[in-house]
Amino acid sequence: MSFPGSARVALRNEPCLRWTIAAFVLVFAGLAISCGSSSSSKSATHNAYITLPAGSVQLLHLNNSTGAITLGAQTPPVAGTTPTGLALHPSKKFLFAANSAANTISVFNVASNGTLTLSTLTPAGVGPRGMVLDPSGQYLLVTNTVSNSISVFSVDAGSGALTEVAGSPFPSNNGPTEILITPSGKFVYVTNPSIGFITAYTFAGGVLSQVTGSPYASGAGVGALAVESGEQFLYTANTIANTISGFAINSTSGALTAVPGSPFSSAAGTGPSAMSMDTVNKFLYVATQGSSFSIWAFTWDSATGTLTPASNSPFNLLSAGGLFLVMEPDGGFFYVGNSQSGANNIAAFQYSSGNAAPTTVTGSPFSIGSAPGKMVISH
Repeated sequence: MSFPGSARVALRNEPCLRWTIAAFVLVFAGLAISCGSSSSSKSATHNAYITLPAGSVQLLHLNNSTGAITLGAQTPPVAGTTPTGLALHPSKKFLFAANSAANTISVFNVASNGTLTLSTLTPAGVGPRGMVLDPSGQYLLVTNTVSNSISVFSVDAGSGALTEVAGSPFPSNNGPTEILITPSGKFVYVTNPSIGFITAYTFAGGVLSQVTGSPYASGAGVGALAVESGEQFLYTANTIANTISGFAINSTSGALTAVPGSPFSSAAGTGPSAMSMDTVNKFLYVATQGSSFSIWAFTWDSATGTLTPASNSPFNLLSAGGLFLVMEPDGGFFYVGNSQSGANNIAAFQYSSGNAAPTTVTGSPFSIGSAPGKMVISH
């Protein structure tokens, strides 16, 4: 092609070329803005909450990288309430607290920065203690330790207001305390420590129906509960018996059958009282309240549910504790509530995916000022 001909072709295509270049510039600029805003908006911390016996709820900030705790705002103390159980709505808009001394449930609105504002107080049964939301956030379930029952409330998605469902409260066995709902929302398990049993229920449409064969013997002083994410196995901490019981869950009925080797014990340490399961790495952690060997760690067999102590478990990391043990949802850190000798703190631990051995987070334990009751983590 001659030079004049080439020039004419280039001139004809120039508008198209300019539009093509402009489009590329806009795309790359958009990507740069998007990446920049994403990195700058990502917070270095996330929130958690604990109940305090003086009648308030404390906001905590957990460092994403180190696991360290800093204190946030605290709700005004309300005398005579003694909040215990906590439940955070899946929307992160509402937080519920069981006021065991006042027989009420506090409904808090959660602001974008995590601070709480009391919205309403809802009457509960006598001695409300443990609470849990079903996975959909439609229902709140609360154990009433003194009145031996379980209250079920429907949750208003817009306001968080609670309305007790028909048939509630549902009867339980003596002194129900801790409560757990499986990931599917089909089954509910409640501990009855005074008799050493677990009461099992099916759950549908807000209605609890006791499983045939329930309650199931666990161990003296049965307290904390944990379930793995596939909801094949349930584990309980038996504080007085110094054991951990394991059960296979019938996927149709919710009935429980002891797994091979259950109950399980540790080579040292007494009084297991709090537990949580890292379902990502298949570690079960247990905190005790009666020994210097205060952290137990187990792995579990995915086929049988049998527990095996992790290497070097138990770990001599706390003199005592066991008010709660809460696992980060994504793994990597867990937190233990302590009140021994007026310590009133939360101990923080880190671990790796290939090694269950916990190490103490720098700065731990973190002083709270008064004995922490229960803890929930927002993610």
